[in-house]
Amino acid sequence: MSDSVDQQQHTQFTRYLPLIAVAIGAGVGWYLFRDYLSFEALANNREALIAFRDANYLLTVLLFVLAYALIVAFSLPGATIATLTGGFLFATFPGALFNVLGATAGATAIFLAAQTSFGAQLGARLEGSEGITKKFKDAIDENQWSALFLLRLVPAVPFFIANLLPAFFEVPTRRYVISTFFGIMPGAIVYTSVGAGLGEVFARGETPDLGIIFEPQIILPILGLCALATLPIILKAVRGKKGL
Repeated sequence: MSDSVDQQQHTQFTRYLPLIAVAIGAGVGWYLFRDYLSFEALANNREALIAFRDANYLLTVLLFVLAYALIVAFSLPGATIATLTGGFLFATFPGALFNVLGATAGATAIFLAAQTSFGAQLGARLEGSEGITKKFKDAIDENQWSALFLLRLVPAVPFFIANLLPAFFEVPTRRYVISTFFGIMPGAIVYTSVGAGLGEVFARGETPDLGIIFEPQIILPILGLCALATLPIILKAVRGKKGL
């Protein structure tokens, strides 16, 4: 009996190890690198970064994508700066591609950690629930693609929340990766383009306008994509009512 209890406790502890590792990594990363994940640090080290990129382009790309993935995986407060850096070092393209690759890899890592730790267990509880909770779970299940793209496209949804929430609703990993890669692309392109113009910003001694994504010429096309993502949900709802 004791061996059975010990084995169960060991299994539970093992299941939570990925999330524990993320939490520890987040704490250590914030303590060690918080002063380096800032616009001021980028401005102060811009010449050294450019020199290293020019001498080691491929290595710079690999290190950048890895660093971006780690920032996202451990939810460190530097994803926006990383996106700007991608544009600054590699221009809008291929900088946007490198940004999306790093962000998707990091988001997938934290998604898998949450899913392994308690995502499946929570999903089973939601599936066995009743009332509004069950209806909400069913609605997500029926419209997973639309819901996932909306999570990524709506600027008001924090990236950290969008990374974790799908793990609670038993979203397949493949579907999560695809929706993340393409869903974050519009915002990534906008901020990468801002980063690509940082040379002039540095020369003027200014800081970049990160509120550009809410400018009408930017936000309206993104809202249009949100409307397209919502359209399948609306059509299903209309067809459901007609069926009644």
